Amino acid sequence: MSVRKLKPITPGQRFKIVNGFDAITTDAPEKSLLAPIKKSGGRNSRGKMTMRYKGGGHKRRYRVIDFKRDKQDVAAEVKSIQYDPNRSAFIALVEYTDGEKRYVIAQNGLQVGQKVHAGAGSAPEIGNALPLSEVPLGTIISCIELRPGQGAVMARSAGTFAQLMARDGKYATIKLPSGETRMILANCLATIGAVSNSDHQLIVSGKAGRSRWLGRRPRTRPVAMNPVDHPMGGGEGRASGGHPRSRNGVPAKGYRTRSRTKDSNRYIVERRKK
Repeated sequence: MSVRKLKPITPGQRFKIVNGFDAITTDAPEKSLLAPIKKSGGRNSRGKMTMRYKGGGHKRRYRVIDFKRDKQDVAAEVKSIQYDPNRSAFIALVEYTDGEKRYVIAQNGLQVGQKVHAGAGSAPEIGNALPLSEVPLGTIISCIELRPGQGAVMARSAGTFAQLMARDGKYATIKLPSGETRMILANCLATIGAVSNSDHQLIVSGKAGRSRWLGRRPRTRPVAMNPVDHPMGGGEGRASGGHPRSRNGVPAKGYRTRSRTKDSNRYIVERRKK
C-alpha cells in the first residue's frame, strides 16, 4: 500500500494525496458480478428528501460481494485485486475449482495466484474464512459474522481488524476496531488478516469537487440556519449556537443514546472508549 502526494500545479492539487493503487492488478471488473445502482438523491418513495446532503456523483455499478463465504470445502484461486467504488476496501476476484467466480473483501497481503479456503478445517492463513472456534488466540481477523450464517458485518472497511482475545464455552471474546470487547458465538465465521487499503485514512481530497464526484452535497453549518431549521440556529449576529445538539435536539457530545435494555448489552464485556 502506498499514497502519492501531487505537485501543486493547480489549486485543487496543492494538498491532494491520492492512493498509489499499487495493489490493484486490473481495472476491468467481472461482468457477471455487476449489478445496477439506482440513486435516490436522499428521497424516499414519495419523493420527499429524508436524507440531506446526498445527490449527484459519478455513475456506479455494484460489485456483488460474497460476505457469507458459504461455498466451503472448495479451494478458490485469487485471480485479481480490484478497486471497488462502493467501499473503501479493495476486493479480490476468486475462481473456484468448479469454475464459479465470486468477489470477496481483500485482506492485506493477499496475492494473485494464492489459494483461499472457507469453512471448518481451513488453515488460519491470510484470506481464509473459518469459525472463531478454530482461530488461534491472538490472531488478527476481519469480516466477522455477528450471527452464524448471517454474513460478515463487522471490520469490513479499509484497514480495519479485530483480535481474538479468548474463548469460553460456546462464546469467543474479540476486541473490535472501536475498542469494544464483546462476546460472539464461536461458530461464527471470520476471515484471517486485516482488511486491505490501510492507507485509505491518509487520502486528502484536495478540493470540494471531489466530494461532489462521490455524491456528497455541501453541508450547511447548524449555526448558520434559522431557528425553524435547527436548535442551534438563529440569534443576532454571529451567535455561537448554544449547546451542540442534533437537528432532533439530542446532545452531540458525551450523551449516551444506547438503550439500557438492549438485548445485546449482555454480550459486551467492555464498552468502546469515548
